[in-house]
Order: sequence, then structure tokens, then C-alpha cells
Amino acid sequence: MKSFMLVLTLLFSTTAIAATPPIGIVIHGGAGTIERSQMSSEQQQRYEATLAEALNKGYELLAAGGSSLDAVTLAVTVLENSPLFNAGKGAVYTWDETHELDAAIMTGHDRNAGAVASVTTVKNPILLARAVMEKSDHVMLTGKGAEQFALSQKLEQVDNRYFNTEFRYEALKRAKQAQQPLPHQAAIVTDPNWKMGTVGAVAIDEKGNLAAATSTGGMTAKRWGRVGDVPVLGAGNFADNTSCAVSGTGHGEYFIRYNVASDICARVKYQDKNAALAAKEVIAELLQAGGTGGVIVVDAQGELSWAFNTPGMYRAKRNEAGTVIEIFADDSEKPGN
Repeated sequence: MKSFMLVLTLLFSTTAIAATPPIGIVIHGGAGTIERSQMSSEQQQRYEATLAEALNKGYELLAAGGSSLDAVTLAVTVLENSPLFNAGKGAVYTWDETHELDAAIMTGHDRNAGAVASVTTVKNPILLARAVMEKSDHVMLTGKGAEQFALSQKLEQVDNRYFNTEFRYEALKRAKQAQQPLPHQAAIVTDPNWKMGTVGAVAIDEKGNLAAATSTGGMTAKRWGRVGDVPVLGAGNFADNTSCAVSGTGHGEYFIRYNVASDICARVKYQDKNAALAAKEVIAELLQAGGTGGVIVVDAQGELSWAFNTPGMYRAKRNEAGTVIEIFADDSEKPGN
């Protein structure tokens, strides 16, 4: 009898260990017309180094027993502090030559969430979104009210000029010129990258909890207080332990209309689909509808994946199997990736 009980104990213990999903994290720095011919080797190295820094800091936190929530917060903060990406320091310009930033964060075990939109003086909008989730009775705060709340939480404030960068200003000038055609011009083709650009992270921790965090400066030359998909839960950011966690980047209006992030997780939950396949399906349907962009995904089993329909997406992932850092679409065709 004792031998039988010992066998049962070992069986259940082994099953429990095997059922524990591995820790892992995926990050992105935006999708768009990112082509090798347009990027020097020095520029590529800078992007890859910043992606590696954000990825490794998030993963090391997970490896030390930290939560997926803390990991995605840390990773996105690193990306917000870099001028390379359209979030935080590198945010694009509005039509009025200022910066308006959005962010969202969500935890999968309880589907708690926080989001902010159109903030102008908070250095790290992702920290404000987390404060909304943890320190308020609300889910989304906007504009001046969000900034007043940030002051009450003693989050770091900056002058709006902190977000100024020369190459983003040049992009604004090109966007304005393209939107003011001469009378004889029938049409002007605008750069699709003016409509996208985001950073994000999704992760799974040792307890199997999922989390997603996303931050953006929005679209170049946006007007009238335009808000994109990032703070709209289910559009650009979503997490649910029963399915997956998603962070998106792309043309926000399409992500909102097609409810991209939660649609991926719904297909996993209700159609029993693999998360990577669900992401590819949704992004393919988005392209058919005229929208461009991409997503990063982690599911409840710890599988890390991404899908995008653009020439490139700044992306990286790390788990017990190793680290992958990619930029261009054909990077995925390399052996071992």
C-alpha cells in the first residue's frame, strides 16, 4: 500500500511540474516600412541593443521570481526612455507640434487594467497606466485629469519639450507637406508609418500569470485629441490567463474597429486555436480590410509568438529555449529562428 501511495505521489508531483508553463517575455518596438536598404548597420545595432536591454531586464526579473506585471512594466519603461521608438522620449509630433501619449496595462489572472490617453507631461505613461489600475477606481483617464492624477501619485513630470527629437520633427514636416497638396495634384500618397508606431511587452511568470503593456506617441500629425487603439482595451492591449496576452502595433483605427487583441484571445479560448495561428489569422484579415501592423503574443502554455503584415517589426523574445531579436520580415526565414 505504501508503495502504491508513493507511486501516486510521484505521479502527481511530476504532472504538476510538467504542467507549469515556462517563464517568457516578448517585446516589440513598432511595425511598419522597416527595410534593410533604409537602415545602416550602426542604426540596426542601436535598435537591437535597446531591444536586448528591455528584453533581458524583463526576463531577468521573471527568472528571479518576479511577476509578469513587473516584467512588462520594466521592459516598456526601457523602451519609453529610448528616443528610437514612438513612445515616451521618442514620441511623434501632433499637428500642433506637441506630443500626446497613450498607454495601457492589463493582468491576465483578474483582467484588471489601467489606461491613459492624451497625456503630455508624464515621463513614463506606462507607469501612469499602472497607477490607474492599482491606485484608482477607474480603468481609463485622459488629458489634464490623468496628469492631475499623476501628480497625486508623484510620478515624474517633464516639460513637453522633453519628447522632442529632430527626426520626428522632420517626419512631421513631411506629413504636413503631404497633407497640403497643390491645387493641380489629384492625390498625395502619405507614408503609412505616420499612422503607426508603438512599444509593448507581454509575459508569463512562474505562477502562470499573463500580463500585457503597451505605450505609444500615436500617429504623426494627429489632430483634435485623436486617441488610437493602445488605451482601448481589447484593441491594442489585452491579457487573460484562460487564453493569451497581446500587445499590438499598427494603424490604430483598424485595431479598434476589428478589436484585434481580444479577437486573437477569443479564438484561443472559444475555438481552441493555437495562439500563434489565431494571431496570424487576425492580422491576415486586418490586411484584407486595409489595415497594417502586428502583434506579439504569449499564451497560457508559455508559447511566445508574433505576427505582422508589414516589411518589418522591431521584436524580440526570450524563454528557456533562448533569445531571438529580429527587425525585418525575412529575419524569420533564417535557420534557427
